[in-house]
Amino acid sequence: MASKRPCSGNDDKQQQQKLSPSGLPIHKIPGSYGVPFLSPLRDRLDYFYFQGAEQFFRSRIARAGGATVLRLNMPPGPFISGDPRVVALLDARSFRALLDDSLVDKSGTLDGTYLPSLRLFGGHLPLSFLDATDPRHAKLKRVALRLAASRARHVAPAFASAFAATFAAVESGLEASGAAGVEFNKHNARHMLDFTCAALFGGAPPSKAIGGGAAGMAIKWLAFQIHPLASGAIKPWPLEELLLHTFRLPPFLVRRDYAELTDYFAGVAAGVLDDAAGDESSGATFTRDELLHNLVFLAIFNAYGGFKIFLPHLVKWLARGGAELHARLAAEVRAAVGEQVIVTVAAVEKMPLVKSVVWEALRMNPPVEFQYGRARRDMVVESHDAAYEVRKGEMLFGWQPMATRDERVFRGGGEFVADRFAAEDEEERRRMLEHVVWSNGPENGEAAEGNKQCPGKDMVVAVGRLMVAELFRRYDTFAATVEENTLEPVVTFTSLTKAAADAAGRGGDGEA
Repeated sequence: MASKRPCSGNDDKQQQQKLSPSGLPIHKIPGSYGVPFLSPLRDRLDYFYFQGAEQFFRSRIARAGGATVLRLNMPPGPFISGDPRVVALLDARSFRALLDDSLVDKSGTLDGTYLPSLRLFGGHLPLSFLDATDPRHAKLKRVALRLAASRARHVAPAFASAFAATFAAVESGLEASGAAGVEFNKHNARHMLDFTCAALFGGAPPSKAIGGGAAGMAIKWLAFQIHPLASGAIKPWPLEELLLHTFRLPPFLVRRDYAELTDYFAGVAAGVLDDAAGDESSGATFTRDELLHNLVFLAIFNAYGGFKIFLPHLVKWLARGGAELHARLAAEVRAAVGEQVIVTVAAVEKMPLVKSVVWEALRMNPPVEFQYGRARRDMVVESHDAAYEVRKGEMLFGWQPMATRDERVFRGGGEFVADRFAAEDEEERRRMLEHVVWSNGPENGEAAEGNKQCPGKDMVVAVGRLMVAELFRRYDTFAATVEENTLEPVVTFTSLTKAAADAAGRGGDGEA
């Protein structure tokens, strides 16, 4: 019998020469999951408290020798998540695998490695948790797309009303004796819920139909879903770690609030529910009750939750832009709007700098930072410099800011450049928009029944543009402080300088 011998140099060379279809060398995925239970727990503490999200990922990349595709544990881990192990895709090129519905299955992966209790959703799994291949997905998304299209003309007037209420409160707060500043977030949270419902459904706003506590109910319901991913809400941090990250909050504590919200939507969304029930062409496989709970999720989680996070980030970047950027925006807005009573969606289409600022804010701070999906089959994922074999069933994960700030795609990708999308030529702008993927798809892509791109994508972009346009139509400049937090920054206005014509019309001195 021939003696066994170690692999020859030729065998090693043959392995090294294994290439991906595009010619990149295929490597074993680096990284480690460590010791069960203990390592995921330590990783969670690093992620939330000892390092923070960005440093957590950068330190793991450094350990992996610079590889941006690697194995690691993602929070929440024990005891909420059954399996925290993921293959992380932390560059723009590899991240695109998560946007390809033919490669990844997104059943139950919206929140990552855990699934909230269905008791939070009336016993139904919302559209956002369904894979694109699920028969219910196309039918529920058809309703969402039709709703967004049919209500598009209501977005601008509803937003104008919400903006006026929000900034009337901010101005009053600044004018109050001894007021050092006024927090934008709390007023945004209150009035954007009214806006969301007015834009999507009409009828009495929740602040009137339910009362002043409506926004608080909505935020509480959101918190019961995403508390395993939140931090900075409770001090000291060991108490937060015990209460928010170790065990699930019991759904019965929010049951009454959710029932009141559901009753409200059953009324204002009755027309949508009736139309869906009478639409034989839809071939609906969902009940009226399932659609109702989906509409609640669409309005509060997808739309309102997104605005609650995104608009403070947008104002943050505007505040940091300073008076020079403010002057450029004010000039562009006022030239395009003229004497119009309401800033329209059509008007902001003529504002290239406004559009660029909003795209840049969405690039820097995607409202949803995570993307997850399970590999449908054995496949090869490519980063910029190498390729990696992924096995069927492995959980893929991407942290969007690492992908959308990738220096290999965006020059100075870690910096906010207000005119990034206005200063480039059309072809370069198209190329960059391919990598603005906050909506679970490219910014120049289209949401459809058969894909997972956000059905409210155009509405979110429109609201961002309207926010900038209304702000600089009304004010010449402003100042604000910013405190960064996990989900949304806390923005506190310290001054607002009204536009000269607006100040004269109000009989004020222009300062608030």
